Amino acid sequence: MAKRNVVLQTDFGTSDGAVSAMYGVAISVNPSLRIFDLTHDIPQYNIWEASYRLYQTISYWPEETVFVSVVDPGVGTDRRSVVIKTAENQYIVTPDNGTLTHIKAEIGVTEARMIDETVNRLPQSGESYTFHGRDVYAYTAARLASGIITFEEIGPEISVESLIQLTKFEAALKDGVVTGNIDILDIRFGNLWTNIDRTLFKQLDVQHGDSFEVTLQNDVRQVYKNIMTYGRSFADSHLGEPLLFVNSLDKLGVAINQGSFAQAYHIETGSKWKISIRKVPKIG
Repeated sequence: MAKRNVVLQTDFGTSDGAVSAMYGVAISVNPSLRIFDLTHDIPQYNIWEASYRLYQTISYWPEETVFVSVVDPGVGTDRRSVVIKTAENQYIVTPDNGTLTHIKAEIGVTEARMIDETVNRLPQSGESYTFHGRDVYAYTAARLASGIITFEEIGPEISVESLIQLTKFEAALKDGVVTGNIDILDIRFGNLWTNIDRTLFKQLDVQHGDSFEVTLQNDVRQVYKNIMTYGRSFADSHLGEPLLFVNSLDKLGVAINQGSFAQAYHIETGSKWKISIRKVPKIG
């Protein structure tokens, strides 16, 4: 049988047996499958973060890797279960609830199919409607990754345009000010990752060491406004100082040297959290 990698992402955590049960189902389909974890620490019900973590990770895996993403507050409702094929020839098995927002916008979706649960569902699980991650998604992903079913055998084709999308703010440059979104946090260190591409930011004619006025706001109020330096790395600022930098996805980030920017200023993420950046004369 053909074998592809299977990569799991959930908001289940690892303090109970939910993730282990998904592993068990997949391995029961094919004991030689290679199964990996993307993360199981997505904040509960946070579809936006699930969408971003897929985008952050997927391009670094080999073609035909099968991803399973289960952040599913609508489990048991009439929301669709889908498998999509990306423009980079990867597969994602997930509820159709907005989890594919960043993939569709940044990478591209070439085909989409709705899972036919009369065929692609764990045997003897028909009366359970609260654990599709185990009964439908892990099972379908394992069968697809093993070559037991083809992509076409997952279920009926649906239009890519019909996939549910979350509101996604586009970065822009106008009158010398770049505006964008706080897309996600670099969780461990508390840095802010924006949706502002390095190429857009560079249109401000920037050099490392230049100074910028950075404003952060949510849909209620302004929460931060200060001058900071654009650095090549964290070594370009003093301990405790804020700085702008380019992150590992070639987007603009905001950090405090050896501190948590998000924690210091209570910054969150998503479409409500905006950033604006304006070049100013150098500090000092």
